[in-house]
Amino acid sequence: MQVFLVGLLILGCVLFAFLSDRRQAEEAAGRQAGATARAVADSPSVREAIQAGGDPSRLLQPYAEEVRRDADVDFVTIMDTRGIRWTHPDEGQIGARFLGHTEEALSGRTLQETYTGTLGPSVRVVTPIHADGEVIGLVSAGITVDQIAARLRDQVLTLLTVGGLTLAVGGVGTYVINARLRRHTHDMDAAQLSHMYAYHQAALHAVREGLVMLDGQRRIALINDGARELLGLAPERGVGDRADALGLPAPLTGALLAAEPRVDEVHLSADRVLVVNTSPVAAGEQRGTVVTLRDHTELQALTGELDTERGFSEALRSQAHEAANRLHTVVSLIELGRAEEAVEFATAELELAQTLTDQVVQAVGEPVLAALLLGKTAQANERGIELTVHEDSRLDDGVLPPELPARDLVTVLGNLVDNAMEAVSGIPGARVTVTARAEPDGLLLRVADNGPGVPDGDEVFHRGWSTKEGGGRGLGLALVRQTAERHGGTVTVGEAPGGGAAFRVRIPFGRHTPDGATALPAPRSRPHAGAGPPGTAPPPTPAPTDDATPESPR
Repeated sequence: MQVFLVGLLILGCVLFAFLSDRRQAEEAAGRQAGATARAVADSPSVREAIQAGGDPSRLLQPYAEEVRRDADVDFVTIMDTRGIRWTHPDEGQIGARFLGHTEEALSGRTLQETYTGTLGPSVRVVTPIHADGEVIGLVSAGITVDQIAARLRDQVLTLLTVGGLTLAVGGVGTYVINARLRRHTHDMDAAQLSHMYAYHQAALHAVREGLVMLDGQRRIALINDGARELLGLAPERGVGDRADALGLPAPLTGALLAAEPRVDEVHLSADRVLVVNTSPVAAGEQRGTVVTLRDHTELQALTGELDTERGFSEALRSQAHEAANRLHTVVSLIELGRAEEAVEFATAELELAQTLTDQVVQAVGEPVLAALLLGKTAQANERGIELTVHEDSRLDDGVLPPELPARDLVTVLGNLVDNAMEAVSGIPGARVTVTARAEPDGLLLRVADNGPGVPDGDEVFHRGWSTKEGGGRGLGLALVRQTAERHGGTVTVGEAPGGGAAFRVRIPFGRHTPDGATALPAPRSRPHAGAGPPGTAPPPTPAPTDDATPESPR
């Protein structure tokens, strides 16, 4: 297409130049012939030869031929006022009448015309010869049309040669540029590139995974809708912004700016758990980074629930093992004829298990959290850890608002309890105390232990911080803070009264009655931890305190 357009343009230029040169050639021939004719008419020798009488041809013919050759015209004809020739390139035409118009020249004016004479069509000029104010003769000089065409052919050949060379250079240049573009576009033409761009845009905005491309200056060169959602970017943020100016958490920003590849790194944003992969890109001197983001928030929550279910199954396995041992003991006592002791042993074990269940259920009526605490209690008992529910705990069923799902509470309380049990594992007298209480201004969750404690400050909630060695740790407390902050709550850590760490989570909530007052469940009496069978009067309950770490109810 480019060669065709260049060829068409050159052809138009040649045609225009041909027509223009033809007109200019005819005008130049007329000027040349007119100058020659006027020069001959003004020559004193010509006037003298005419006025001398006799045979003017004898003097004028050699002069006219010399002027014709010097002026490069095809003919110079000198004639009398009747049009009888005195000179002519063909001496056989001397004495014959001039073929052409002479009326205007006889009246004293110069005439230019194209006329067919004895030499063929020619551009000629006829001018008068004056002497003493009278016209005594005429001079005609001209150039044949064939001679003009011959001159024009030389110019046209030059134009065609230049045009052909231009077309050849343009064709070679087009081929070279096209080959270079093909290399850069992987041998795709414009239509294929357009289709690929359309597919690229559709795929870019259709995938749920986030995709971010950074240029060599770590500015966003491309970002899809999934990445905007996962990173929580404002609408005005996007292409052209620096990655370190997006307001993301420092570890996540560091992963985006890293020069080396990152593979399946887990990072926390404001409200999500993200898996980040980065791959540097080198293209000449320009370097960039391709970043992919995957949302593992729901997967992490499901993993926490799976861990809880695994804890339940382990607790059931442990209980089944213990129940089998106790059943064998009861059977053996009956076989030994000690039925009363067998009944007493079975009743005592039943009362102990029922007391532990009643303690948890009466303190925490919310079924999911109650099941979590029962499972964690059995798990802790198997590991030799005393896990107790603080006597000041009270969280009845129906208190939690719909916007505070039980899954998030499992994430918070489950991670805190797991961390506490990890901290006291292997310590003599290991103890973990859990407090779950609904207050007028929100929910309080507190987990204290008698382990070595943690340093004060905010760094314990950063992803990757852990007192244990090995990779893959340091995510639980970060998830706890993320979940609490997502619901407008806070997480703090301090020292427990008996030593160790005490983590406190406060999440605001409230259910409003029609008159605007916040309605919370009324207190209800419950047996004290460690009380006897149902129906017996509970012992006096000490004054509640959030920081107290009571002795074991068992």
